[in-house]
Amino acid sequence: MSDTSGKSAGSDGNTSYGHKPFKRSRSHFADRITADGRDGWPVEPGRYRLVVSRACPWASRSLVSRRLLGLEDALSLAVTDPIQDDRSWRFTLDPGDQDPVLGIRYLSEAYDAREHDYPGGVSVPAIVDVPSGQLVTNDYQQLTLDLATEWTALHRPGAPDLYPEPLREEIDEVMEGIYRDINNGVYKAGFASSQQEYDEAYEALFARLDQVSARLADRRYLVGDTITEADIRLFTTLVRFDAVYHGHFKCNRTKITEDPVLWAYVRDLYQTPGFGDTVDFDHIKRHYYQVHTGINPTGIVPLGPDLSGWTTPHHREQLGGRPFGDGTPPGPVRDDERVTPVDRV
Repeated sequence: MSDTSGKSAGSDGNTSYGHKPFKRSRSHFADRITADGRDGWPVEPGRYRLVVSRACPWASRSLVSRRLLGLEDALSLAVTDPIQDDRSWRFTLDPGDQDPVLGIRYLSEAYDAREHDYPGGVSVPAIVDVPSGQLVTNDYQQLTLDLATEWTALHRPGAPDLYPEPLREEIDEVMEGIYRDINNGVYKAGFASSQQEYDEAYEALFARLDQVSARLADRRYLVGDTITEADIRLFTTLVRFDAVYHGHFKCNRTKITEDPVLWAYVRDLYQTPGFGDTVDFDHIKRHYYQVHTGINPTGIVPLGPDLSGWTTPHHREQLGGRPFGDGTPPGPVRDDERVTPVDRV
């Protein structure tokens, strides 16, 4: 999650949410891992470790991309505790409270290995160079595009083209509006420190959701007839909307379940291998409601919403479209990366 609170996303940063204007930080470490290694970081199987929180929509993009492209063996995965402390993201889900590959207890240690006394926020997703223990990048906007375009030599057979060159201009245009008004818009509403700031974010959010709903009324996917990066970026916000953004962030004009088009669209993606099998509603709910103490000081986590509808028929296949284009679905989820099914949360 792109941190906005300085070095720590812990006690001081968390209580400040809702009490100061919200501004998303830029990624400080924007090196790219490329096929030609032009930034000093060549694509190599097994060299890098992807660090994510399953609670974070920005990190969840990389989880979906990694699964769809079949990069599980090439790019190992570290999952942080959804609850941060005063040193931010921590590896308390692992034995001994440390990542078994990197040997660190906090993601901040990889940041400090790269830049000593780094003063900025500790955010996910992050890719760490295993041999040196140094952070390579936390550029959440570029990271998944590079997985799709620079890591092609390591893609699985049948991997989809998530950023097809003929459609990139349209994909970029669609993603820009979704990022500004939806992905980031829910945060601008939820962390607003004034009524005007909240009102503006709320209006822009629902205007864009209405626009996206109209766009998807007669087409299965946002751009073209296959899944692209644009769908991944919209999905990770929509899948969290009713569980956290509607109530916790006061984005309460309507739920996604109350928009027939968006509800069918997000269920279609959720039921597509590579999407729903990366979603952990327990991590999502506990992170938002327990970490953002500035806007939920009691830390109470709501029991709802009812999640049983996620696996019901969506009928979007009637619109045509080929989820993976000329490719194939990803294989089964690895045993060590399985998440709790929705009917057990």
